Amino acid sequence: MGTRGVLAASTVGALVAGAMVLARARTLAWGTLDGERVGALPGDDLVPDAAVVATRAVTIDAPPQEVWRWIVQLGQGRGGFYSYDRLENLLGLDIHSADSIQERWQEVVVGDEIRLAEEVALRVALVRPPEHLVLLGAPEPGESDAMPMRMSWAFVVRGALPRGGAAAATTRLIVRERYQPLSVAGRAMVEAVQPVSFLMSQKMLRGIRDRAERAQP
Repeated sequence: MGTRGVLAASTVGALVAGAMVLARARTLAWGTLDGERVGALPGDDLVPDAAVVATRAVTIDAPPQEVWRWIVQLGQGRGGFYSYDRLENLLGLDIHSADSIQERWQEVVVGDEIRLAEEVALRVALVRPPEHLVLLGAPEPGESDAMPMRMSWAFVVRGALPRGGAAAATTRLIVRERYQPLSVAGRAMVEAVQPVSFLMSQKMLRGIRDRAERAQP
């Protein structure tokens, strides 16, 4: 390969690498407004040494207390995740997203388990209705091989200014995932789940938005 060929290949490689970095940055901050991506949120201190942080958000034309009711019933065997149920169930996760508020799922307390699948669960680490819910996944002592990372999943509900002069209350829903690998295998796992996390999270945010807005009078 001549000098021109080397330069052309190097240029293409640099452009591809730059595009990949830009795409990753956008997926890790999907839907966020100024300050939301880097601003402190409840639960950040539960995984202080996170190697990967994803913060995503959506605006919902519904009051915060109504948005909260959809969030608090998240979970396998509960209200599901408002995402791609068919895809999740192809993996045998048995997820069925609710299209209505169920009173039996409207209360969680610190220490409760919220299942992602039949044998995979996160624990409620922080909860303050209707402001935030933070779930934590971490290995028990001596189980780092089975759970080679520590991660938190925060749902933060904030009142927002109505859009377009509308009189109804509006909500910003901010969701943050923080991942701390505990081994080389953990690092590989964290990186592997990022595309799936983005795919499912953006659908979940839109699913919560659509359900909350449809329920408004």
